[in-house]
Amino acid sequence: MRVLGILLLVFCLTISCKKDEKQEVIVEETVEAKPTLEFIGTQFEIKREKSLATIKDEYAALKPLDTNYVAFKANVNSVCQKKGCWMRLALDDEKEIFVKFKDYGFFMPKNLEGEVMVNGYAFVEETSVEDLKHFAEDAGKSEEEIAAITEPELTYSFIADGVMIEK
Repeated sequence: MRVLGILLLVFCLTISCKKDEKQEVIVEETVEAKPTLEFIGTQFEIKREKSLATIKDEYAALKPLDTNYVAFKANVNSVCQKKGCWMRLALDDEKEIFVKFKDYGFFMPKNLEGEVMVNGYAFVEETSVEDLKHFAEDAGKSEEEIAAITEPELTYSFIADGVMIEK
């Protein structure tokens, strides 16, 4: 019995003196930053979005006085530098969409860049020489550039009731 007690004591001492070899597991969590969405004007459902290629085709099919209620994303080419009361969106390398805001109810930041989603009415209109000169002046064009405007032009236009900006 004594031998059994000594063996038990030696066994317990061996176990208690054994080095504890726990491995540390480092878990790195990757948190994807979700973009913050800012709506200016009326908030709208993002799932209504159409592709820019589809919008281009729809503009080509529109006649003056036709309208189409749509939502789409496009890059901002320019914004009115006086108030932010209009902006131009890139449709493709050659064409732009001139965007005004419903009831003059909201404005864009003058330094707005990148991609935005607009929601509202697409239409084609003939823009008068007087309006073209006014818009050129708002955009900060030179006197020579403004004086060079002599003919009205057919413009892809848009009245936005809401604009979504990803931040």
